[in-house]
Amino acid sequence: MKLLAVFDAKDYQDTVKVNEKYSVRGIIFREGRLAMQCSRDGEYKLPGGGMEPGETRVQTLMREIGEETGLLVVEDSIREIGEIQEIRRDIFDPDCKYICHSLFYYCRVEEERAQLRLTPSEEAKGYYLKWASPEEICRTNRILAKDPWIMRDTAFVKMLMDGSVSLPEK
Repeated sequence: MKLLAVFDAKDYQDTVKVNEKYSVRGIIFREGRLAMQCSRDGEYKLPGGGMEPGETRVQTLMREIGEETGLLVVEDSIREIGEIQEIRRDIFDPDCKYICHSLFYYCRVEEERAQLRLTPSEEAKGYYLKWASPEEICRTNRILAKDPWIMRDTAFVKMLMDGSVSLPEK
């Protein structure tokens, strides 16, 4: 998969242990708006998450989007876009270097929807599905963003806006 960007906080030591994670993110457009998870504070996050043991990337993408938005992915519409790597000190283990590989995929969704199945941390943030324009996402997240994943998703949306990342043919 094409590497789109690397965000390295350089707040770790190279001699420490490494925690490496792979996650997928869904890019779903409808009428010029992106499907986003919006928190009660107004932050926007792309739907997606980490792979469970034995899952493929496609299975993870379909499960995560369904859980977080209720949207049902059309499997044969899924297309690779690229990867963003984040490297920083692990927030749960300060002696550990954390490397997150976020893999972005374009996909379409069915008209019907399923019920949300949020994690306790997603419920605590009050996440819900919201369709938002790229401009609205960037403007809002620039003001509110405090979590690294919000900054990563905002950077990806900016890449879509400036044309440095393009969506695959449908």
